[in-house]
Amino acid sequence: MTSPLSIEQILTKIGGIGRFAGRFFVKIFRPPIELKETIKQIYDVGVRSFALVAVVAIVIGAVLTMQSRPIMLKFGAEAFVPAMVAVSTLRELSPVIVSLIVAGRVAAGIGAELGSMRVTEQIDAMEVSALDPFQYLVTTRVIACMVALPLLTMYADVIALFGSAIVQKIEAGMSFRLYYNSVMNSISFVDFVPGLVKTIIFGFVIGIVGCYEGFNSRGGTEGVGRSATDAAVISSLLILIVDMFVVKITVLLFDTTK
Repeated sequence: MTSPLSIEQILTKIGGIGRFAGRFFVKIFRPPIELKETIKQIYDVGVRSFALVAVVAIVIGAVLTMQSRPIMLKFGAEAFVPAMVAVSTLRELSPVIVSLIVAGRVAAGIGAELGSMRVTEQIDAMEVSALDPFQYLVTTRVIACMVALPLLTMYADVIALFGSAIVQKIEAGMSFRLYYNSVMNSISFVDFVPGLVKTIIFGFVIGIVGCYEGFNSRGGTEGVGRSATDAAVISSLLILIVDMFVVKITVLLFDTTK
């Protein structure tokens, strides 16, 4: 059983992640560009998350519609259910929940993979053979997460609204065309773009934390397991904290009351 981290250990970890992120921004503009490895990582992060994200998204749309419809009926505002579901999904639910789901799967996976390479000295062997393990292992995975997260979120948006439309069709008899028109008339740039932009930041958080934990893994197989767990927990916490600041900035920059 692992003991809780002390304040000093937490601050050391935060400082380490900050330096690791700074190193990423230095490396990303330097050759060689590992395009083939980056595409492979985008496939691993994105395509292999399709099924999981689809299930989560359709549940989000369906449950949100089932929960909100009775309340909207009380106020005689049933016609606004599609608009409410669409705005809630696009602005907040889909970007954050998809990112948390991917953080649990991808950050832990990266932490375990790189941690195993570290404890078996594969990363040391790459350094000895004049390869740059940071460029090949870290930069490619972080870029892959930053590219895949917005695509997965757009995919989840569509699936969630489809799940909501099915519930509206069954419970309220609303046609799919009417649901589509209601959604399109209610959403705007402010509802869609900020939600996608912040998933790029979430992707960066997932990639950098997963790589940091794996790259600095110590203590054999037990250390690898600890790195995978810490990667999932820390990236999830950072996503929620970053989201709070991004929402505040969005409110200040855009008039969200329209």
